[in-house]
Amino acid sequence: MELPIGPFIKAMWLIFALYWLWGWRRVKGAQRKEAILPRLVKYWLPLVIAIALIGPGDWFGSSWLHARMYPASAAIAVLGALLTLFGVAFACWARYVLGRNWSSVVQVKQDHELIQSGPYRWVRHPIYTGLLLAFLGTAMAIGEWRGLICVVIVAVSFWFKLKLEERWMRDNFGLAYESYMQRTKALIPGLL
Repeated sequence: MELPIGPFIKAMWLIFALYWLWGWRRVKGAQRKEAILPRLVKYWLPLVIAIALIGPGDWFGSSWLHARMYPASAAIAVLGALLTLFGVAFACWARYVLGRNWSSVVQVKQDHELIQSGPYRWVRHPIYTGLLLAFLGTAMAIGEWRGLICVVIVAVSFWFKLKLEERWMRDNFGLAYESYMQRTKALIPGLL
């Protein structure tokens, strides 16, 4: 990223991290949650690897991960920064609407509520949608192969997490969740 877009993107991710940490203080207790080892292997390890991939480019020296996918472009870098901004904003909005039902891990909360308002009326997993968009935007702004690999890793990790969440939500909410699944796509409105 040769443009001064890097500090803007870092600021977006910092805002996201601070908002996530702040929101942790007021969540409901868990009624059911996934065991720690599968959680670490399926979600946290891939996220750590993905974040390392979009870290400073000099970590990768002259490897193919540091090679550009396309020529540096101010327009693509700005578009990437805007996608990062929109993705972080969308994820934070979804986190806000989810309120006390939110969890960083797959859980069913005590007195869990099925949220279908705000961004949840368009997609069932808007936090994942927002984060994927933010990772994609960051990868576009970087313009290197490591960014693309990062997005693929995050997408696969979220897909596994999403599948378990869906199963647990069907177990918990039954027909109400089945109906929600029929009318609302998982990640991309109208498509997926």
